[in-house]
Amino acid sequence: MSPLSPVGVLVVDDQLVFRQVAHEVVAATEDFEMLGDASSGKGALVAAKELDPDLVLVDVRMPGMDGIATAARLRDENPRAVVVLITVEDAPNVPAGLASCGAAELVRKQDFGPALLRRVWSEHGTRRAHGVA
Repeated sequence: MSPLSPVGVLVVDDQLVFRQVAHEVVAATEDFEMLGDASSGKGALVAAKELDPDLVLVDVRMPGMDGIATAARLRDENPRAVVVLITVEDAPNVPAGLASCGAAELVRKQDFGPALLRRVWSEHGTRRAHGVA
């Protein structure tokens, strides 16, 4: 049996501070690996195509292509990836389209940490063996 690859994570957020925090959280979470980050929806599409992440964390509110539109495009272009929307807002304040964008769930940035990463992956993810795409 082949050993499992770490869960490859891509973070998409227009705020550098959150991207830096996300790098630290992913590095501190066993069996997770930061593949990269992007500061925009368009950047996320390019990065996802290059990096083939297992898990993509997407900020809901970004200039240009917002997180909901980004999540929908990511799901269309890479249906195997688990896309999770992240926000500082409560769900009722999130823009329309959340239910139809294909995101696995919406989580608050305030709750983001190793336990949340592990929970989201255990509920929505599937592990790939080394060398198997």
